[in-house]
Amino acid sequence: MSIEKWDQRYRAGQQLSEPPSPLVQRFVADLAPGAALDLACGPGRHALFLAERGWRVTAVDGSPIAIAKLLERNAAIDAWVADLERGEFRIQPDSYDLICDCLYLQRDLFPGIKAGIRAGGMVIVIARLTRVHPGELRAYFEDWNILHYCEQEVAELVAVATEPRP
Repeated sequence: MSIEKWDQRYRAGQQLSEPPSPLVQRFVADLAPGAALDLACGPGRHALFLAERGWRVTAVDGSPIAIAKLLERNAAIDAWVADLERGEFRIQPDSYDLICDCLYLQRDLFPGIKAGIRAGGMVIVIARLTRVHPGELRAYFEDWNILHYCEQEVAELVAVATEPRP
């Protein structure tokens, strides 16, 4: 869907009050807060959840409306309007303790996601099964410690960077 269509949805108030994913809630519950990156954050359900728990959050989305809605609710979040498909945001290597990529699939982001996680850091990926092949997410992170992998209505992956990293 185009950024303009997402802007229309957010202007209409859609998806502004969705709770964070149960998977994110479950795996973040016992983590010490650190630096987090929320990719394709929309109006910020995960960014807000993490910030409320003490995380230093960077949130990125191509929709200026989504980012404005996010900042209305928490101006302390480092929020970026950037079209990920056009490479307008670069994930800095070894910079995050947690990266969330929920319901946004851009396969060429996975190398940057992997490089952006500090040793021992966690990646949470949720993708619609209609967009991934069976086992695809697991294959991207086969050299990591996979804490959770499930393919039902969506594909879910939680992986921790292990040492030594390639």
